[in-house]
Amino acid sequence: MQAFLPGSGSLRRVRYGLTDVAVILGALVLLAVIARFGSESFVAFTPPRNVPTISLDPHMLPGYAVRSTLRMFIALVASFAFTFVYGYAAAHNRYAERVLIPALDILQSVPVLGFLSITITGFIALFPGSLLGLEAAAIFAIFTSQVWNMTFSFYQSLRTLPQDLVEATAAYGLSPWERFVRLEVPAGTIGLVWNAMMSFGGGWFFLAASEAISVLNSNFTLPGIGSYVAVAVKAQNMPALGWAVLTMAVTILLVDQLFWRPLVAWSDKFRLEQSASAEPPQSWLYDLLRRSRVPHAFGRVTQPVGDVLSRGLAVLSRVRPRPAGRASSPLVDRAYDAVILLAVLGLIYYIVEQRILTGVGVGEIGHVALLGLVTLTRVVVLLIVATLVWTPIGVTIGLSPTLTRRAQPIALFLASFPANFIFPFATLAFIRLHLSINFGSILLMALGAQWYILFNTIAGASSVPTDLREMTDDIGLGGWQRWRRLIIPAIFSSWVTGGTWNASIVSEVVSWGSTTLVATGLGSYITEATTKGDWPRIWLGVSVMSLYVVGINRLFWRRLYRLAETRYHL
Repeated sequence: MQAFLPGSGSLRRVRYGLTDVAVILGALVLLAVIARFGSESFVAFTPPRNVPTISLDPHMLPGYAVRSTLRMFIALVASFAFTFVYGYAAAHNRYAERVLIPALDILQSVPVLGFLSITITGFIALFPGSLLGLEAAAIFAIFTSQVWNMTFSFYQSLRTLPQDLVEATAAYGLSPWERFVRLEVPAGTIGLVWNAMMSFGGGWFFLAASEAISVLNSNFTLPGIGSYVAVAVKAQNMPALGWAVLTMAVTILLVDQLFWRPLVAWSDKFRLEQSASAEPPQSWLYDLLRRSRVPHAFGRVTQPVGDVLSRGLAVLSRVRPRPAGRASSPLVDRAYDAVILLAVLGLIYYIVEQRILTGVGVGEIGHVALLGLVTLTRVVVLLIVATLVWTPIGVTIGLSPTLTRRAQPIALFLASFPANFIFPFATLAFIRLHLSINFGSILLMALGAQWYILFNTIAGASSVPTDLREMTDDIGLGGWQRWRRLIIPAIFSSWVTGGTWNASIVSEVVSWGSTTLVATGLGSYITEATTKGDWPRIWLGVSVMSLYVVGINRLFWRRLYRLAETRYHL
């Protein structure tokens, strides 16, 4: 009888075999879903005769959710690629930094509608007769809502690398490529993952604007959950809106379980500390992949190619030592600054003279500047309140691995859920309670922007080495001294990467059916100009917002960045 019973080794092999089968089936299902719904992007698109339509039948929502999610992930991949290239160049070349960081300030201040106005015609012309052009425009718009926060996070992590590790890479003679993959990417992984989660959530916030596009006096609609909500709001269909909210909630939970939780669990190994995390984040999918032999077999197959590419990039990136006495000349610096100044002045002249003054009077420029001041006041109020409320909560969560594991899905759900999906309910409340949208827009803005502070604070607190926490406990450091000596240096560089301007564009104009509430501010000005296709006013609104953002960054945020680099970092 004993001979007919399977031994423990056989049972172990069966268990691993079932794990492998599950991983293979999961990969095949994923590929099938991508192929099935991705193919719908290649259908004919010849407006106004042949255009996509949105059905409010709830049975269509799963397919719409899949298509929206595919757009989000394509934009996320592009955002990671842009982040590594742009952030690396800005952090390692001071000449490039003088151009790239101010440019990034400007780019993050341009609203999604502004990018759509400029790019949608070009994308449609790039793929004539195909829906792929409209898909590319929507993906690019989502990309612009994700990438800037991620790039700032990676740039900041490169500028605050521990000096002893930087010296170690120099002592071992690592090439720039080897230093990038062995130190810089691992050191910035945890913060980048958390900012990517936040940016992904921000992408959901602008999904409706990316899929139901009303720009330049033209209406374009892509099948997706964002456009479904836009159509439901216009039709005042409350049941359809409720189904959309439920579908969005399920989609966010699935993305969290199948992507973000495994990614957070994987990124925990990149902690810059001598001891492991006391209670690392857990993920059932990550554990499943680690037990399976399929990823290891795939890695063994692709490793030779990866090794050859890595060695080639290491050789190509290795630079010769600069000869002594070849330090940068002050004359070269002044010439470089002069060239940049002339280029900026030329660009300003072109925008003001050729784009703005052709259709806008000088008096309106002052009016728009005052509108920007109104929006700035809302942003400042939101920033102060959100910092006071969410920083202590984020620190408490981030310093406790147990709380991080339990609260991360909840925080991610709240951050990822697009607040503008519930704007119609808020619009009805404002109408029935006779509340002014000028004050209500601050609340609407907070629903979409306050999570930047929470997520960045959690990321900074989570990156505190366990040995430092234990040391502060051993010496009895508590209260304000603990905040000043440990917590503020840990979270400061992450906290200053937050941003709220883009949310103001969506929050100052809300609708329900034929009723539209418009707050006084720069966001509503840009929205109205974009909808009408009024190019002079689009340029004026975007330019004024860019001036506000860049000016505040230079006078306030940039000083905080320098403080984070020189004093407040671990």
